[in-house]
Amino acid sequence: MAEATTASPSTMNAAADERIPPRRLFAFLIMVFGMFMSILDIQVVSASLSEIQAGLSASSSEVSWVQTSYLIAEVIAIPLSGFLSRAFGTRLLFAISASGFTIASFFCGFASTIEQMILWRAIQGFLGAGMIPTVFASAYTVFPRSKFHIVGPIIGLVATLAPTIGPTVGGYITGMMSWHWLFFINIVPGIGITIGVLALVDFDRPNFALLEHFDWWGLLFMAGFLGTLEYVLEEGPQSPWLEDTSIAVCAAICVVSAIAFFWRVLSAREPIVDLRTFTDRNFAVGCLISLCVGVGLYGLTYIYPRYLAEVRGYSALMIGETLFISGLTMFLTAPIVGRLMTKYDMRYLIAIGLVLFGLGTYQMTWITKDYDFYELLIPQLLRGVGMMLAIVPTNTIALGTLAPERVKNASGLFNLTRNLGGAVGLAVINQVLNERTDLHISRLHDRVTWGNATAVETLNMLTQRMQGMGDSALMAMKQLSQIVHRQAVVMGYGDAFFMLTVFYFGLSLFVLVLKKPSATVAGGDAH
Repeated sequence: MAEATTASPSTMNAAADERIPPRRLFAFLIMVFGMFMSILDIQVVSASLSEIQAGLSASSSEVSWVQTSYLIAEVIAIPLSGFLSRAFGTRLLFAISASGFTIASFFCGFASTIEQMILWRAIQGFLGAGMIPTVFASAYTVFPRSKFHIVGPIIGLVATLAPTIGPTVGGYITGMMSWHWLFFINIVPGIGITIGVLALVDFDRPNFALLEHFDWWGLLFMAGFLGTLEYVLEEGPQSPWLEDTSIAVCAAICVVSAIAFFWRVLSAREPIVDLRTFTDRNFAVGCLISLCVGVGLYGLTYIYPRYLAEVRGYSALMIGETLFISGLTMFLTAPIVGRLMTKYDMRYLIAIGLVLFGLGTYQMTWITKDYDFYELLIPQLLRGVGMMLAIVPTNTIALGTLAPERVKNASGLFNLTRNLGGAVGLAVINQVLNERTDLHISRLHDRVTWGNATAVETLNMLTQRMQGMGDSALMAMKQLSQIVHRQAVVMGYGDAFFMLTVFYFGLSLFVLVLKKPSATVAGGDAH
């Protein structure tokens, strides 16, 4: 009691300012749920593309555009959101994004042709993308810096958990109902989020005067640059890259648009994206780490399910049940990371996280065709803990050290880097899998000859097993060929995991370039 009576009024006012008003916290949590819904929608649909393909009578090349159109639209809208957030204000922009995403989801569910689906998926991706950087910007502008250790893990968890559990959720929804419900499931939450944001969010005021100077040329050049870049990275590994005419044309458009875009944003009166934010060292290095973390975040969300489907023959539901442990680990780790951020240098936490992530992929370099839940358990635990240790402090160091007026624009750029990292990661992983699998098939074919005793013994065993089922010798040869191919595929996966291991061990050293954040940003008290 004596301490309370001697506290000065200024100290008491400061303590009051540090409290988070319940209304503001609730409004923020509603926005976080909207961001979760937007990010989840990518992976939920990816797990059920074959069902959508059958339902819409589409070819495999056509159905891939269900994902590609969404990703291209999203990658254009994310950096644009910084300007729109300043012009419309957080409340109005988020409400437009949430309602537009919900309406597009409704029409996606009722799509009867692949063309309709692609159109509404692009609209869904473009409108829904605004929710993601808006949440990041709000977290680092509307809350006191001493509370970053609370809000940071919340958005970090959502940004990593949503892509990770997407295949699980998609498998359950499609298995229990139908692929239409992948989209209908968004409608009720979307309406609730829109109403909640309009009623509760009062973080800032719009500045409609900015719209008078909207840079349409900048938008056109940015769309040409980022849209074609995403397309080239998505489609390149499936085609012979620049030998394919459409990819070569898009690559040329990408280069020309990039030059025009950078010239425009550096010379326009009110640039659509302010690249000068990259002059802040922590933000620039944070974006680079975010891009590299995106490689692993989206890369492993792709490579694990692909292995389980291609080698183990699992359904989407079985894949989800096998991989849920990563999501559970992230959920349990997030609050612990928040506490660690208040006690230890965040740069060390990021480095430890990247090393743990690398250890998880290193264990997978010994992968065999028999790897199942228990063999994947430790790598998934390391992946979950490592991802949270890496991404939550990176968010705070990159955005939490900027001046508040720069955060909205910076948030769009920061989130863009993570998405581009995912696109680059998927392109590289697909290329490695294709090339290394072909190499291992060639090497194994050279080994599996009539002079190899093990190969001859296996062939004889298979021939005896096929007796009475037709041409047993030919059938045995085909089965041996399948065994060789499967082994080559598994060895290709091992090579991809080894590449990621080297990449993340090397990246952990890059953290040394970061400046030490202040105590207030880390969530402690300034002294």
